[in-house]
Amino acid sequence: MHLTTYFDYKSPYAFLAVDGIYELERATGCTLEMLPYTLDIPAYLGSARTADDGRVLESERNGHQWRRVRYSYMDCRREANRRGLTIRGTRKIFDSTIASIGFLFMPDDETQRRYHSNVFEKFWRRELDIENAEVVAQEITAAGADGTQFEGYLNTEGRKRLSDLHSEAEAAGVFGVPSYLVGEALFWGAERAERVYELLKGR
Repeated sequence: MHLTTYFDYKSPYAFLAVDGIYELERATGCTLEMLPYTLDIPAYLGSARTADDGRVLESERNGHQWRRVRYSYMDCRREANRRGLTIRGTRKIFDSTIASIGFLFMPDDETQRRYHSNVFEKFWRRELDIENAEVVAQEITAAGADGTQFEGYLNTEGRKRLSDLHSEAEAAGVFGVPSYLVGEALFWGAERAERVYELLKGR
């Protein structure tokens, strides 16, 4: 069976779901397709910018949104610590467009997955500027593709491809990440991986 999953590099929950998605692939023998979906976080959690010491410099969030954001990061760090991963809070809401297009640029499954892991891990350690096309091109090269060709793809085919995928995802009902799509059955959240497994195994 075919499994389509959706991610956004600025989502810590999508980062934590990566290993589980690969395990679904191994355990079920499904054909896995990973696709980027750009979250509009300010639309439901507001926007904010903080200093390195945590001071709020700008904010368009209400109290409920702040509590939700703080809990989410605490929850993700707690899970990341159990796995030996690092999740550091971001100082603003990043635009993941360029990094997502970098993923689409990768020429094959092997380089794509290497890029995927590197970008997720470095971004959440605050070691990678996913908004910088030159930095993303370097990650493309490090993952085994030709980063010198990325700029041309980014400003032409890449942006259109990402936009088309976003429209297709929303037509299928996607609204957040990680999301899993098996046929027309949509699941949201890594905690639904068990149900995805059952469906893929025909149970």
